Amino acid sequence: MASTYAQLHERLAAAFGALVPGADPALRVSDHADYQANGVMGLAKQLGRNPREVATEVLGHLDIDDLAEVQVAGPGFLNLRLRATFVAAQLGQLAEDERLGVARDVPRRVVIDYSAPNVAKEMHVGHLRSTVIGDALARLHRFVGHEVIARNHVGDWGTPFGMLIEHLVDLGEDRALASLSIGDLDGFYREARAAFDRSEEFRERSRLRVVALQGGDEETRRLWRILVEQSMLYFSQVYDLLGVTLTREDVVGESAYNELLGDVVADLSAAGLLVESDGALCAFPAGFVNREGEPLPLIVQKRDEGYGYAATDLAALRQRVGELGAAELLYVVGAPQAQHFDMVFAVARAAGWLDEDVRCEHVAFGSILGADRKMLRTRAGSSVKLVGLLQEATARADAALRERDAQLSDEQRVELSLVIARGAIKWADLSTERQRDYVFDLERMLSFEGDTGPYLQYAHARQRSILRRAEDSWSSQDVAFALVEPAERDLALGLLGLPEAVASAIGASQPHRLCTYLFDLAQRFTAFYEACPVLGAPAPTRDERLALCEISACTLALGLSLLGIEAPERM
Repeated sequence: MASTYAQLHERLAAAFGALVPGADPALRVSDHADYQANGVMGLAKQLGRNPREVATEVLGHLDIDDLAEVQVAGPGFLNLRLRATFVAAQLGQLAEDERLGVARDVPRRVVIDYSAPNVAKEMHVGHLRSTVIGDALARLHRFVGHEVIARNHVGDWGTPFGMLIEHLVDLGEDRALASLSIGDLDGFYREARAAFDRSEEFRERSRLRVVALQGGDEETRRLWRILVEQSMLYFSQVYDLLGVTLTREDVVGESAYNELLGDVVADLSAAGLLVESDGALCAFPAGFVNREGEPLPLIVQKRDEGYGYAATDLAALRQRVGELGAAELLYVVGAPQAQHFDMVFAVARAAGWLDEDVRCEHVAFGSILGADRKMLRTRAGSSVKLVGLLQEATARADAALRERDAQLSDEQRVELSLVIARGAIKWADLSTERQRDYVFDLERMLSFEGDTGPYLQYAHARQRSILRRAEDSWSSQDVAFALVEPAERDLALGLLGLPEAVASAIGASQPHRLCTYLFDLAQRFTAFYEACPVLGAPAPTRDERLALCEISACTLALGLSLLGIEAPERM
């Protein structure tokens, strides 16, 4: 089905185009009407005419009577109020559409780079935003029909592995595996670091081990794979706890690009893009300067002939476009890396690896802060582990369910506690505009009131409760939507807005736009439920209101699922 917005926009665009071909009607949801077209102002400026006169002329070309009433307002805006018959027809189609009006897009291949933990280190709160935002974007793109290739670019290569492998050898494989298998990756790393700091002999062995690793020594590579595999098992457990779609097959670490780095240097050299600077090979993309106004280098190969992040990112980009055929590349990485990615993209375009029709975006995000508005840390000053964070949230959710005296078995309560906990954590992150920092406050996140995950989940559970109590005494077939009460119409208009919320979230890589829509819808439903009795209403009003409850429940469940949040049937 064509969305309400799409139908209105098509009619308006035709009327605007009659005056200036391709003119944008700038259609928006409005506080003053159901929708408002603001494009008259720009059109009048192009034509050099009075905006209200232009608006009146647009009306003369506008064939929209079956959809909405239109009035000229203010200096030249067009206010549109949808006709009740049109809204009712749209609702009827929603009731029969499992996609709730969200159309499939023209398919394209999208590579999304997200999460990116380090081998032999535990995932901490610093990995949360990349993981959660990236997973939501992957779900959204898949839903509209794009082929998503997830890339978990883990840190599994480099000089620290000499130290880690030597510590594994000193412990013995059995003891090392026993430690790593319980997820104590940080403990293993700290022990290796301590040995490195106190022993010159250990440092020398570590240095030689790095040389052996990079040289392809078979035994060293076998020991390295033990560290990598144990870390992968741990990462998978964390993703399962968080309800994230990343799998082992999505992991393509830094090591995977090791053999491609020489080709990157050769290609850039052949293109005349590399310059030797202080012994290193650097690219100097146009437009990037330091504080002194001097050209800023992107170091591709270091003076010791080793490679850094820039070379690996260039190799990954080259492979994702050249071999995977990506039409779009999204990098869900913190805001401090903005300049790095801008330079990588610029060098890749200069090298001819990126055609103009390949879209690259650094999906930047802000930081998670503690109550002191500084980077969230434990009292000891270390990073907060993701598993511990989720465990604490789950325990608090369990306590809240006990206080609410929800009629749940112990098994149901334990399961629901985890669903609420991860929903609360994800919602707090995703409902924040991603470029902004936010304060991590579990008490607020787990509240059943306000703009929180539990509030949305409870709204869905309440809708399902109403439908269960109706039992089989109603049918959604052939429901006539009269929408007599203002709260009914307001809820109906909200239900028609899902396609635009999804499109906006995808187009701007901003999941918070879908969150804003869902929270608004839940509030509309609350207002409807308070103003309009459902089960006690006479027929046929009862069936109409039950149908509104059902479409609302389906919309919340679908919207939350696109964010990676479950919608419980009972709470």
